[in-house]
Amino acid sequence: MLSAEESRRYDRQMMIPEIGHAGQEKLKEASVFVAGAGGLGSPVTLYLAAAGVGTIRLADHDRVEVSNLNRQVLHWSEDVGRSKVDSAAEKLRRMNPNVTIETVKETIAEHNAEALVSGCHGIVDAMDNLATRYILNRTAFRLNIPFFHGAVRGLEGRAMTVIPGKSACLQCLRRGPVPEEKFPVLGVTPAIIGCIQAAEVIKYIIHVGELLTNRLLTFDGLSLKFTEFTVERNPECDCCADKE
Repeated sequence: MLSAEESRRYDRQMMIPEIGHAGQEKLKEASVFVAGAGGLGSPVTLYLAAAGVGTIRLADHDRVEVSNLNRQVLHWSEDVGRSKVDSAAEKLRRMNPNVTIETVKETIAEHNAEALVSGCHGIVDAMDNLATRYILNRTAFRLNIPFFHGAVRGLEGRAMTVIPGKSACLQCLRRGPVPEEKFPVLGVTPAIIGCIQAAEVIKYIIHVGELLTNRLLTFDGLSLKFTEFTVERNPECDCCADKE
């Protein structure tokens, strides 16, 4: 049940017919795992917390560096050297004390991913490498929970939502070796993609609207264009084939 303070805090969004009081209570009861407290993780968690998602479990093993500050807006100059999850959790708790922020200072790997995600209703991909994204994608299928993918590079980004058993998965998009590289990025790009991911999470929790399933939405900041591509399930996908 919402408190009187929460009813006032979320008044404007509860005016949206698709949300209302019932939808806000669903948000309060939800628990979301966010993998990464950096460029994408910052706007995702900011807007999930602002919307009143009850529990946000934030995982990241890194510490804040000066080079992070152009895009990772939860971290400030005085946070350099701090654990990213500690830095992020402090800001989020101050912004909305009604939300529970859980922190995980571990590297996400095949052997611990299920345990880290256990009890959550969705996984948000705010990572910066494909290898970990694939681990999370597979974990989502093993636990039968949605996976909200986002990625950025320079002034370009993309987003897609994966519902196990109902849509194509991240591994359907790509074949071949997984590259590891340092890539360029301007802060506005993860801000845009992270907000799209947060919107998808909120829509899923409340059960409204049309999700980005079987659709890859791309953003080109130079031309300021969004483009949508249809994504078909790969019948030979190692992750989602024959897992209806």
